Formats: sequence, C-alpha cells, structure tokens
Amino acid sequence: MSIDRFGLLAGTIRLASGVSFLVDPLRANKLWGDPDEPTPTAQLLLRSMGYRDALIGVLLASAALRGKNTRGWFLASAGADVADLVGGMSVHSELKPSQQIIGLGGAAVGVAAGLWGAVRPTTRTATRAAPEEPAP
Repeated sequence: MSIDRFGLLAGTIRLASGVSFLVDPLRANKLWGDPDEPTPTAQLLLRSMGYRDALIGVLLASAALRGKNTRGWFLASAGADVADLVGGMSVHSELKPSQQIIGLGGAAVGVAAGLWGAVRPTTRTATRAAPEEPAP
C-alpha cells in the first residue's frame, strides 16, 4: 500500500480550511480577503462551506492514506471550488480587490489542483517477484 502524497496534502489543506471556517468563521473570512464582519446569513454560509470542506478534506486524506483511489474526491474538491468560483464571478464587481485576488484566485487554484489530482497518471510500484527455488 502506497500513500498518495498529493492526495494527502490536498485533503489536509482542505480539511484545515474547513475547520478554520467552523471554529472561527469571522477570522477565516478575514483571511480570505474580507475585512468586514459578515452578516448572520453570511456566517451561516461560511459554516456550511466549512462543513463541506472539512468533509471533502477528511475523505480525500483518508483515501490517500489508505492507498485508495482518490480521483473521485479530487473531483468533489474541484467541484466545490467551481461552485465557489462561479458564485464569486457573479458578484465580481461588488467584491473588494483583496476578495477578488484571494477568494477567486484561491478557488481557481483549487479547481486546477482538483482537476490535476483527478487526471494525473497513477504511479505503480514495482513488485519484486519471489525468486524461484531450484528444482530437486
């Protein structure tokens, strides 16, 4: 069993991001480029995003650690970031420059990483053949 290192890294990053939105959504929101305090409705959505990211992250990291196929979890990760990117693009003109760069840029990087993780070639470890025993 070999560990999918990229899957483990991507899953851990997504898990950490999700947990940060669950533990302290106000601070996490500022980290992602919004200096203002979000409304209660926005805080609800930030926590929902936190649950989503934590769930995808833990399942991606778990599959990577167990040497299982991570392609589906990478696609789920990319899909979550596509949703964030499309949603952000719909309000692009209303976002502050920091939100445009950090929020939309982060989503774009997430889409690229998720798609690459899903389509990258698999590496197979060579298995050593057992030496043949001489015939008696």
